[in-house]
Amino acid sequence: MSKESITTPSAERLADAARAAATKGLPPVHLWNPPFCGDLDMRIARDGTWYYLGSPIARAGLIRLFSNILRREDGKYFLVTPVEKVGITVDDAPFVAVDFEAAGDGDAQVLVFETNVGDKVLAGTDTPIRCDIDPATGEPSPYVHVRAGLEALIDRKSFYRLVELGEHHDEAFGLWSDGVFFPIAASDEVVVN
Repeated sequence: MSKESITTPSAERLADAARAAATKGLPPVHLWNPPFCGDLDMRIARDGTWYYLGSPIARAGLIRLFSNILRREDGKYFLVTPVEKVGITVDDAPFVAVDFEAAGDGDAQVLVFETNVGDKVLAGTDTPIRCDIDPATGEPSPYVHVRAGLEALIDRKSFYRLVELGEHHDEAFGLWSDGVFFPIAASDEVVVN
């Protein structure tokens, strides 16, 4: 094997290394400190679609595998294995929260989100919900923290359902989950029927 083939980033080689390192649960990417091997032509679009060399990745298992070795450092995203680290492009958030379940009421409510790659996330102290408002359009972009600095954009249908569960608390409109209140907007900016 030539030196160039070892140092040139490759999705296939990353997938093989990730499979080899896989254990039950998520791999310990936070413990791995391999050398940076360059950027890979891989992109995660705002809608959660993964692209490699400009084409969508169709295999859900491969996307899940890559999502398990994703790490964020200094605002940049990397796929990390024990032997290499490559940069990828993420248009917004690396995951999309495509559904959620709610149980309980008021401050006893719990919200459990499911992402497009199969993660389940209980919103709470370590996995907060936040909402950015586009200053030009006023459009909300809601997120839930998934793990280790990685977030999921909450899809539109789920956000509309969440707004129906929202409450006014301390001059803010927001959501309760696991005993924590997550403000979405000022109370005077929201009218809920």
